[in-house]
Amino acid sequence: MTKAPIGDVGALVATLEAGAGATDAEAVDLLSHGLQCAAVLAEVAPDDQELQVAGLVHDVGTVLWPDRPRTHARTGAAAVAELLGERVAWLVGHHDEAKRYLVTVDSDYASRLSPASIRTLEVQGGRLDDAERARLEADPALADLLTLRRADDDAKVPGRAVPDLAHWRPVVEAVSR
Repeated sequence: MTKAPIGDVGALVATLEAGAGATDAEAVDLLSHGLQCAAVLAEVAPDDQELQVAGLVHDVGTVLWPDRPRTHARTGAAAVAELLGERVAWLVGHHDEAKRYLVTVDSDYASRLSPASIRTLEVQGGRLDDAERARLEADPALADLLTLRRADDDAKVPGRAVPDLAHWRPVVEAVSR
């Protein structure tokens, strides 16, 4: 895969399909994880297609460049920004920081992380320092980002029945316009 931005919906779908079988040390592969995340977000935010699509594609950086947990969010955001817009790219680019935020502000949050998420937490910077926390708290999109992060954590269930990628294509096309 190249490091060029993903230019159209067909290329994005092919990239997501390439995540089938790649587990990133989780209990489900990257395609299943993205599909589950989008489905969870469709339940909790049924009117927010951009948030749902952000959930679907949030780990696209890992599909494109495996084994880079420290940079996967930013590289994924860069890959989809042109196609899916600023908001989706921002959510994708900060979903790892949301994990760091939740660990910082919620003493019970770490207990809901998968073993792989716990391992990557330190690589991604661990708890936020005061300046990082203040910067994130000042962002008006923080609530949506935390919703995405919680869906990310809940989207690791082997065998969970969720809509397939064909179901999401028209939603991705709508967001990409």
